[in-house]
Amino acid sequence: QVQLVESGGGSVQAGGSLRLSCAISGFRADEWSMAWFRQAPGKEREGVAIIRRDGITTYADALRDRFLISRDNAKNTLYLQIASLKPEDNAMYYCAADPSWWNSLRPLLVNPSSFTYWGQGTQVTVSS
Repeated sequence: QVQLVESGGGSVQAGGSLRLSCAISGFRADEWSMAWFRQAPGKEREGVAIIRRDGITTYADALRDRFLISRDNAKNTLYLQIASLKPEDNAMYYCAADPSWWNSLRPLLVNPSSFTYWGQGTQVTVSS
């Protein structure tokens, strides 16, 4: 049974950093493509970063300088490191996974429905 459980969110001041985690069960992190999306109140879900099972990554252009997606295969966990947090980063952050292979990852950033499995999300709140 596939399960994704996010953690690591919280309330931080602008300029701070966070590392979000997504604990994976039901498949190996290096066998599926995985992603982080976020959704702010009243806004659509947006793609943050994707890592394909071969380790290739892609990021939303506006976020690539401050966000880092990675995985620990031994711990079967996906991570999102966020630096220099801004109030506009306030959102629920979701981990997503899918066994599909995609040659091009960038279109997936605006197509969250491509991912079959989702976690429950972890809230990030940034105060100025």
